[in-house]
Amino acid sequence: MRIIAGDIMLISFNFEVHQPHRLNKYIKNGTNIDKIKNATNNNHNLWDRYIDVPLNKEVFNKVADKCYIPTNRLMLDLIDNHDIKIAYSITGVFLEQAIEFNDEVLDLFKDLVKTGNVELIGETYHHSLSSLFETHDEFKEDILRHRKLMKELFNYKTEVFRNTELIYHNSIAKTVKEMGFKGIFTEGADRLLGSKSPNYVYNALCGLNVLLRNYQLSDDVGFRFSCCGWGDYPLYADKYAKWLANTPGECINLYVDYETFGEHQWKETGIFEFLKELPNEIKKHPHLEYAKPSEILDRCIPKGEIDVFEFSALSWADTERDISAWLGNRLQKISFERLKSIREPLGRYIKTKVNKKVNKNNDTTTNITNTTNTTIDNDVYDELIECRIYKNLQTSDNFYYQCTKGFNDMDVHAYFSHFETPYDAFVAYMDIVYDFKTHLTISHILEIYDKKLNQLNCELDALNKEKNVDTSELNDMINDLKSKIKNMELQLNLKDEDIQKLKNEGAKLVNKLKEYEKEIILKTEKVKREITNLKKENKLENNPYTIRTNNDIEKDSNKNNINKNKNNKDNENNKNNKNYNNDFIIGS
Repeated sequence: MRIIAGDIMLISFNFEVHQPHRLNKYIKNGTNIDKIKNATNNNHNLWDRYIDVPLNKEVFNKVADKCYIPTNRLMLDLIDNHDIKIAYSITGVFLEQAIEFNDEVLDLFKDLVKTGNVELIGETYHHSLSSLFETHDEFKEDILRHRKLMKELFNYKTEVFRNTELIYHNSIAKTVKEMGFKGIFTEGADRLLGSKSPNYVYNALCGLNVLLRNYQLSDDVGFRFSCCGWGDYPLYADKYAKWLANTPGECINLYVDYETFGEHQWKETGIFEFLKELPNEIKKHPHLEYAKPSEILDRCIPKGEIDVFEFSALSWADTERDISAWLGNRLQKISFERLKSIREPLGRYIKTKVNKKVNKNNDTTTNITNTTNTTIDNDVYDELIECRIYKNLQTSDNFYYQCTKGFNDMDVHAYFSHFETPYDAFVAYMDIVYDFKTHLTISHILEIYDKKLNQLNCELDALNKEKNVDTSELNDMINDLKSKIKNMELQLNLKDEDIQKLKNEGAKLVNKLKEYEKEIILKTEKVKREITNLKKENKLENNPYTIRTNNDIEKDSNKNNINKNKNNKDNENNKNNKNYNNDFIIGS
């Protein structure tokens, strides 16, 4: 059934569920070449060298107790009692940790999917920035791996896609359509819509259906719910249901982090009571109807086209709602370029490993010859821990921690980060990238030497069987190769010492910068005091330039507060109405 404007308002509740594999603040020393060469310990030691497994376990179980378990149980009750419909986008790295650290969390998600009232949304497996690479080969690979996991764990085929952090532009939409999805989510940003409303379905230029997040109504719950300085605080279920009921359009797509319930908004804020009571209040408005994202796409006719160039990509992050949260400063851009530089050594490493395996099995038809292509099939990914590490280095969180924005945006970034500063996050990431590249390069060379050594040993064995044959030259070659291998092992062992020296130098530099920053602040305050004294002595009356003192700033601040209070009253009136100008809706 198609929607007739004004008859029904479809509401979709969508939740992002994600926990990254957080990186170690420091590369763990003592993981040397002897341990890495040990086949039984290779995966464990290399993974622990870069990934902070104890921290990830601690965070996951803490959030599970505060959010995932109680919220999942509440959602099951709401489905039973009120027949609500909800949707989850669950990353592959989250599910990996659920399997490893907390079976109950995974079992509850399975119970939710079995109700039939839950839709699973397609994601990138590693919550990665692969959609921002020059080509989308790795982006497609990440999507396919996620789709495969959804099928294996939940027996579910995803139909609607949600890219990492709602990152979107025309090329991304085209790729998603090529992969068979019927729709994609992105942010209903003001700079995209202008005077149009996010409460309709739109089309991408490629023809893919686009669902827009209503960021105002979503952030009312996700960010402002417990904000005492907010004009609409406290937010109760009846008030929120009225906002939904008074909002014009055909569909309201609410999208928040699942950790909103119990983690970002603590239990003491009343967030669970709000969620529990909301269905009762929604029932009081007969035109409000629950719907899954795919159902909205089936029932709503697109109202116009969405056109987003690659250089102005959308996302749901920060005030700008662009990709500056991950690639907005020099640190992040350098990290992103260094990430891409891993492709070549990884390609060589994969080629060597795979070709060694197929040659061992006498299967020469599957030898890899292209070392620049880092597309990884599932068998190689499961077998080589290096592939898994490379993919986790693409996770958006690694770049989010390096953000250096100010004010409220920076508070949000700092809240999620396990690093003291963005600079610490940058140093740790670069250390791991360089160390990992060294491992790939040295391991590749060792494999080549090892292969050559085995060939020479075979030749030597054959010659030894013959009489009166001089094998001294062959022995010299073998000894030379053994010496080179030992040299390579020594280089890798010394790598830990080099990294530690660089880290110590980096720490000294950061401390110097902090001291320099304090010195500048003291000098600035001194100059301000001197200027204030001069003004009091009327020695600056003829100065054509205006010098703002703390008193001037305070006066301006008081004026701004008066204007702000006036605007808050205006905004409160507008908030109760929540009206949009339908005259400017494309196609309405």
